[in-house]
Parts: sequence; structure tokens; C-alpha cells
Amino acid sequence: MFEQIERVPGDAILGLIEAFKKDPNPQKVDLGVGVYRDAHGNTPVMRAVKEAEARLLKNETTKSYIGSHGDPRYGQAVLELVLGAQSPVLAANRASATQSPGGTGALRLAADFIKSQLPGKGIWVSDPTWPNHLGIFHAAGVELKKYPYVDADNRLDFEGMLSALQQIPEGDVVLLHACCHNPSGFDLSREQWQRVLEVVRERRLLPLVDFAYQGFGDGLDADAYGPRLLAENLDEVMITSSCSKNFGVYRERTGCMIMIARDSEQMENVRSQMAIVARENYSNPPAHGGAVVAEILHDDALATVWREELTEMRDRINGLRRDFVEALKPYGLDERFAFIAEQRGMFSYTGLSPEQVDRLRDEFGIYMVRSGRANVAGLAQENLPYVAKAIAAVVG
Repeated sequence: MFEQIERVPGDAILGLIEAFKKDPNPQKVDLGVGVYRDAHGNTPVMRAVKEAEARLLKNETTKSYIGSHGDPRYGQAVLELVLGAQSPVLAANRASATQSPGGTGALRLAADFIKSQLPGKGIWVSDPTWPNHLGIFHAAGVELKKYPYVDADNRLDFEGMLSALQQIPEGDVVLLHACCHNPSGFDLSREQWQRVLEVVRERRLLPLVDFAYQGFGDGLDADAYGPRLLAENLDEVMITSSCSKNFGVYRERTGCMIMIARDSEQMENVRSQMAIVARENYSNPPAHGGAVVAEILHDDALATVWREELTEMRDRINGLRRDFVEALKPYGLDERFAFIAEQRGMFSYTGLSPEQVDRLRDEFGIYMVRSGRANVAGLAQENLPYVAKAIAAVVG
């Protein structure tokens, strides 16, 4: 039966990991893998997470299932984190939280919900977008189309985006990145979010907001501006949230599918369907990561420590962006790459061509995705001069 099965190419980023490990260059730099790294190149366990885990180890009394919607304490904590503790949406009982295996799991819940409950509706994603968006919605059988986001000059093409949104068929789903756009790093301003809201409302589109990096852009509340604007001004919104990055619990697979409906009765209808979607996917979500997040967010002292750590991570990334542009100044490239300091989040569309990326890898041991997307968190003060010199060599 297996004789007809063909081998397919491995994941490009996983391939980068293996190639990087085997590279003997002592100055090699990994700018490919999408995880946060500190100044020493490590992905640390946050202090607040360590303390929360210690408490759970001491006090946990069961390993029983937590239900298809997950831990209610976790769901409530994430709802308040994403929508704001004083959100009128929460006050009106218009929002529902379904714990999921990471943000990816939440996206799959969204895809299956669209397929089963909104038959015939397609989904529109930015060009470019996170590559797995394409795989997830294709696997669920949802028709996928693209709207422009980055132009040929490697700049945010907002007018092109808005023009495309104005042509989307009524009732289709549009996927929007809340902040720290992956892979480009280009985010919408508050004024641009307002214009998107107007088009979405006029065209009667259903927004699906991917919120994977809350706190990594400009701050927990600042990064939530877009999702909150939509939630408070539209009857129906879908939001996928991830705790992988802002809590550093990547391997614990801790996400959330947030559904917002017109009123509490409609929300209960939607919530009942989401339970079935979760049940048919994985029955129950993993408990540990959600318990850690809930322990932190329900404890003022732990939450304060966590916010301080998250601020340190965000400041490090934004500082590296500015320092990287400064490191390019001796080569006369600071203005050409000035946009890197303006982008937000871990990722940057550098504008480098696949051929230039290949040269960085082969000649200098600097690894990034061939699209030119670089993980800024892979930079450090020690390797900035080396990376800047290498980039100058391949673009000169």
C-alpha cells in the first residue's frame, strides 16, 4: 500500500536548522528559526513561567481531561488579555474562548468552522503571509485567495491592500495580522486600522485576526488596538491568540480561538459548534501551558514579573533593529535598510533576493529564509558588525 507514496521536500526552516548545525564556521549566525533568543542565543524559560510551574507541581491534584473548550480560568484570562479587562464585548457576553493546541491549532479550528458553518465562503490572506496559513486552509478545504501587502520596493502597500479588500465578495473571510506581521514586520497604523474597519463593515466581510505576537510590537495594549477596534465595532469577529511567544511556552502548545458574536445568544450557538470542531480535531487541548498562563495572569505579583520580562524581550528586539541599521551606516546602507528600524516583531522582510541569501549562507554562514525574511532576535551585539559587513558584500 505504501509503494505509491512519494517523498516530498522537507520543511525549509527545518532544513535550515540542520544546515546551520553542520556548518563549521565559528562566526555562523542563525536568522532563520522563528523563536525568540536572548543575547546569548538561547530561548530561555521566563522567570514567571518557572514560578508558575513550581506552584502547579506542588498543588496539582489531577491529570483528568479539561473539556473541549479547555480550562475556563485560562479562557477568561486570555479574553481579558486580548480584548481588555474592561471590554464592552466581554461585558455583553459576546465573546467565547476555546483553548487550542497553539495558535496553529486555533487557526485550524477557524478553518474547519468556516468550512462547516460558512459553506462556500473563501478566505483572503496577505501577500506575503505566514506560509502555514496556506497549508492550514488548504488542508481544511477552504478556498484561499490573496490580497497585496508588500510592494515591489519592499514597502507596505496599504492602498493596494485596501483596494483589494473593496473587491472581496460579501461574506468572505479576510485574515489580518494583529501586529508584528509575519513575515514582513510591516504593521498597520491606527489610522489604517480604522480604514480597514470601514471597508470590512461596508463589504460585510468576516475578519479573522491572527494575534500571535501580543506584546512583541509596541506593548500588550498597543498591539491589541486592531483586534479591539474590530471587536467593538463589528457584530462578528474571529481571533486566534497564541501564548507561544509572549510567554515563551512554544513546546506547550498554548493557544486560543476567540469567537465574537452579535449577542450572547448567538455567541452560545457559535460556541456549541466550536466545541464540536475541537472535539473532532483533538478532543481536548493540552492542559499544562494553559494552566501556566492562567496561574500567571490570575496572580498580580506573577503578572507583574511576566510583564517586566516581556518588556525586556520587546525592547531587546526593537533595540536590535535600530542597532542593525546603525551598523550598516559605515557601508552607506543605513538609508536603504532604514525600514528595518520601523518594522515590528521578530521578523523582517529584508528585501534581499534569494541569490543574496544564498551567498550569505555559503560565504558567511548567515542563515535566513530564501524569501529574505530574517529573525531579528537572532542578532546580538557581538555579531552585528559581522552581519552588516556580510550584507554589504552581497548587495554591493
